[in-house]
Amino acid sequence: MDELTANAVGRRLLGSAEAVFVGGGNTFRLLKTLQESELLEPLRRRVRDGVPYLGASAGINVVCPTIKTTNDMPIVQPPRFEALGIVPFQINPHYLDPDPGSRHMGETREDRIREFHEENDVPVVGLREGAWLRIEGTGGRVGGAASARVFRRGRAPEELAPGASLEALLAD
Repeated sequence: MDELTANAVGRRLLGSAEAVFVGGGNTFRLLKTLQESELLEPLRRRVRDGVPYLGASAGINVVCPTIKTTNDMPIVQPPRFEALGIVPFQINPHYLDPDPGSRHMGETREDRIREFHEENDVPVVGLREGAWLRIEGTGGRVGGAASARVFRRGRAPEELAPGASLEALLAD
């Protein structure tokens, strides 16, 4: 099947899907594929029209305004970093807290998010392993067995325990 036919089949399947699951992998490659396949806008439209979306890892990164808070290496270069923009904040999946006993001398995820905020004024949710976000309409909650950590430019990080509301982030 040639690329043009594959893209048309993908758009047709997306148009009739009752739900969408986008899994993990490399976020740069995923976004590049969605952009080049011309699936980004149809996917955005379907989700905004109410089709349930479930994402894991890279599939979480692409619901954000951009992929600027991914942990992945840029193995390919998408035409642009703008993603689906389904949620008005950034997410850093697989967020790891700084380990005060670590001998690692590189940046922590918290350092990287602080650097992101030197250039951007968009909240970032550090989503720990075992935590998930459920968003429906203008409301949402943190779920799972772990908490999430919210970073905002110029403010101390805030913990969101399982069950905590995401309304303030969704209103931003």
